[in-house]
Amino acid sequence: MEENLLKKLPLGTSSFLALRDADQIYVDKSEYIYQLASERAKFFLARPRRFGKSLLVSTFETLFKNGIRDFKGLAIEKKWKDDKKYTVVRLDFSETRDFEDIEEFSQKLMSLLARKFRPAGFSYKDNSIFSVTDQLSDWLQIQPVNQLVILIDEYDAPLTICLDEPDKFESVRRKLASFYAILKANDEALRFLFITGITKFNKTSIFSELNNLSDISLSPEYGALLGYTHEEVQKYFDAYINYSAEVLKKDKAQLLEELVEHYDGFCFEETAKQKVFSPWSLLKFFSSPIRGLKDYWFESGGKPSVLVKYLQSHSLRNPEEYGKGKSLPLNVLNNSTELKGLSDLALLTQTGYLTIKAVEYGTTVFVGYPNKEVRTAIAQLYMEQLLNGRVAGQVGAGPILQVLTEEGPESLFHILNRLFLSIDYHRYPVKDEFSVRAFVQIYFAGAGLDPIVERHNAHGRSDLEVRAGNKNWILEFKISHKNEDAQIKLDEAVHQIEERKYGEQISSFEKIRVALVYSLDKREFVRWKEC
Repeated sequence: MEENLLKKLPLGTSSFLALRDADQIYVDKSEYIYQLASERAKFFLARPRRFGKSLLVSTFETLFKNGIRDFKGLAIEKKWKDDKKYTVVRLDFSETRDFEDIEEFSQKLMSLLARKFRPAGFSYKDNSIFSVTDQLSDWLQIQPVNQLVILIDEYDAPLTICLDEPDKFESVRRKLASFYAILKANDEALRFLFITGITKFNKTSIFSELNNLSDISLSPEYGALLGYTHEEVQKYFDAYINYSAEVLKKDKAQLLEELVEHYDGFCFEETAKQKVFSPWSLLKFFSSPIRGLKDYWFESGGKPSVLVKYLQSHSLRNPEEYGKGKSLPLNVLNNSTELKGLSDLALLTQTGYLTIKAVEYGTTVFVGYPNKEVRTAIAQLYMEQLLNGRVAGQVGAGPILQVLTEEGPESLFHILNRLFLSIDYHRYPVKDEFSVRAFVQIYFAGAGLDPIVERHNAHGRSDLEVRAGNKNWILEFKISHKNEDAQIKLDEAVHQIEERKYGEQISSFEKIRVALVYSLDKREFVRWKEC
């Protein structure tokens, strides 16, 4: 199949009009658009970055401004009967997020409001004694009933930029809350209000004035509003799947399985039934399949400012928690707490690092990593925490994949020591075998590998196994305390590997079984032996 015969991908296109004009692929979400836009209502939706929130907002804008003119062939075309053209004001609060102090933020916010409401007929008089918001409120009072549509994208951008500065955060919150108070006071003019963001600061009184705002973030009805379902991928991107399979010389079914493993698995609704692909990652893969299934999560905003700022004043759960199942009450996701009590699990879920895996009794949510790409991304995030802001390559521990694929146990011994000698022991002390295993697991996962912890066979459980190239490594760790004989610990590890037959169930790959002893006193690996 020729690449130039494929319909154009909507990669990086956040304008519905531009997408349709360029004849790019549009995964038809207009059934959801119809359900929402048919109501006179106010909605809030939280999703991670690069999941299509801005395109969704643009689609609403096009519908309310022009009716179904640009929706030919889509599900909404035959359903939408509203011939009225509405006055639409679209606000992108990311335009206000760069500021030094509250005065500068206030100026940017007032400028944004004055500029964006001007095409709708609002004219700010700067020589008046009344502020922009005062004048805007007066203008709203004289607007026709149910005529105004307001769309707000990235509502939380100016808040997350000062997440590590509580006083500034509170000042910004007050400014934003005063704007929403104006909207409530002039509700009669509003036909439709739609607000998007990444995080949910519901209890910080930002939306307290909008007490009839419907939060659809966890609604099962809209679990597939953003992101691509498995069925949508096969329907709209079948030609790209075929082309990619040809390029990579893979069976189509095999490629689909790999795409699911790498980019699928996100769940945003409280029944845990609807899973979707990351649009950005999938489109990036289709745009250049010759590169293989690369990780695009960080590149696509997998490390958003809200997470960066949170890490400046908080520490996420200990890296030793990597890979472990986690649970939290459903109401923590439904209603974010005050800033000072922001849940790290809720934040990781809202930013896409964790996703809903299961819900029990309707009240407890089990969360985990959605796919391989995100598992790698969060391992890299934890590595930066362990190494105090550095990456493995900066401490001489970068080529671990090469070591595991092309070299032997002695090289592994040395590269692990370079890593462990660079760990921030004040924050993350290595205190037992569990710590050693967890940190090695994160190291391997951050390099894009799939380490398996405590792999079972009929005789026991190995500490850690990982496949690299045609080699399958089986590692057994032991700890030597002060004044303990490291050689005795090494002999114990070797005996355990051999007696419990670790790795013997694997026949198709070269087995490399290694015992390693870590000295808590010397803070390094002091013995190794291949079995």
